[in-house]
Amino acid sequence: MLTKIGSRLWPAIVVFAFLLVPACSPPPPPSAGTTAKAAQSAPESPPEPDYILDTSNTHNRFSSTIPPTLTVAPGAVVEVHTKEATDGQIGPDSSLEDLLDLEFDLIHPLTGPIYVEGAEPGDVLTVTFHEIEVKNWGWTAISPGFGFLADEFAEPWLRTFELQPGQEWVRFAEGVSIPLRPFPGVIGVAPATEELLSTIPPRANGGNMDNRYLTVGTTVHLPVFVEGALLSLGDTHAAQGDGEVCGTGLEAPMRIVLEIGLRKGGREIEEPQYETAEYYAVTAFAESIDEAAKKATRYMLDYLVAEHNLSRPDAYALASLAADLKISEVVDMPHVLVSMHIPKDLFEAH
Repeated sequence: MLTKIGSRLWPAIVVFAFLLVPACSPPPPPSAGTTAKAAQSAPESPPEPDYILDTSNTHNRFSSTIPPTLTVAPGAVVEVHTKEATDGQIGPDSSLEDLLDLEFDLIHPLTGPIYVEGAEPGDVLTVTFHEIEVKNWGWTAISPGFGFLADEFAEPWLRTFELQPGQEWVRFAEGVSIPLRPFPGVIGVAPATEELLSTIPPRANGGNMDNRYLTVGTTVHLPVFVEGALLSLGDTHAAQGDGEVCGTGLEAPMRIVLEIGLRKGGREIEEPQYETAEYYAVTAFAESIDEAAKKATRYMLDYLVAEHNLSRPDAYALASLAADLKISEVVDMPHVLVSMHIPKDLFEAH
């Protein structure tokens, strides 16, 4: 279901939303579903959503032929609700049999696409995360034949977790707790193809990046390949380490408040990039960590040359001295994703 929020009809819409759409209730404090650090990065007063997009119409492919579920102008704030990664095949009371019976063709139900007015190939779509709230449960698993060490783990393993909005830690085992830092594992725009592409690997349009830094306070930059961009997201993770080595994060349904912007002209990008108040980052996908790391390094040099007026040798040396390569995702073999971060305070007077 899609709700458009307008000022003249606000009282009636509030009553309607309260009665029929629980997702439309007033937003929680900025810290809901985040760690304290993530909450501090969010605005003190997150913007009110202009639209609410629920999970009644999802898809699990990337293609220019998938019709949009919402059309917005740049600057729109959208409240997006997501399903967990299996589209209901795993639930709070699931067993190992449910895990073994998974249909991978149903994986990654995505909310969207969102058509952005004025977006054209060559533009850059920006998505800023203002709130990310975990809902009431989540799961993680080891599936035989899947994961970075697939040959070493032949037995299925599944654990589910009770979660609550506002929760900052979850107990993993006796004496072990994990901080919750929720983010969308999949975020992307439509590729310039009518083919229905799997969401499993990361691509130039984004997709299954599984990058744990795309959380509250982060702005993601996505290259636009088709008119309207057609933004979709899902596969939301409440927690995940760099690499997602066993093949799953803490998979959970979520509520996300995001702001959509559009950059026309200026520096074009080949693959997604992102930034916070503290750093700028690039991403690169490839069929080996070595090649992805080399691509990420080249993209960082492009950024430093274009945005900070450095020569390419200077940029190369600066990246060596101050930038950090991060392995974001290794489980969609042979496809991997590597990111590189550089602190913004390098460019301030000291």
